[in-house]
Amino acid sequence: MVQKGRIVARNRKAHHEYHIEETFEAGIVLQGTEVKSIRLGRINFKDSYAVVENGEVFLYNMHISPYEKGNRFNHEPDRKRKLLLNKREIRKLIGYAKRTGYTLIPLKVYFNDRNLVKVELAIGRGKKIYDKRQEIAEKTAKRQIERALKERQQS
Repeated sequence: MVQKGRIVARNRKAHHEYHIEETFEAGIVLQGTEVKSIRLGRINFKDSYAVVENGEVFLYNMHISPYEKGNRFNHEPDRKRKLLLNKREIRKLIGYAKRTGYTLIPLKVYFNDRNLVKVELAIGRGKKIYDKRQEIAEKTAKRQIERALKERQQS
């Protein structure tokens, strides 16, 4: 059985590839077999992104595998999906999307407390190669400091 508030999938690469500016919670328009596939965890974020078109937000390249027990009513795995946001939030997204270097990326898909599928959408600015290297160096240094402190406490 599905737990309430359960995270189904995370976009782990997003924090490595982008500086996250702001996040939004969005509903998503799905077909019945898509919800069943998401419950089974058959979802892939690779190269997915969102675009604002005509005052509506759409999610592209999010792969939801076809439901195994589905029949002819099964869904298309890579179709574009409409995201449900407030008008105020959409205007904010349009403002960011007009600026160069900003992208709308999904961070995670989860079931909320009412058992509805939600997408956490983020406004991200692409990182440069030196930003990524610096982040990796900081993480490595932090791990070494923690390891040294742990060894010191044990002796």
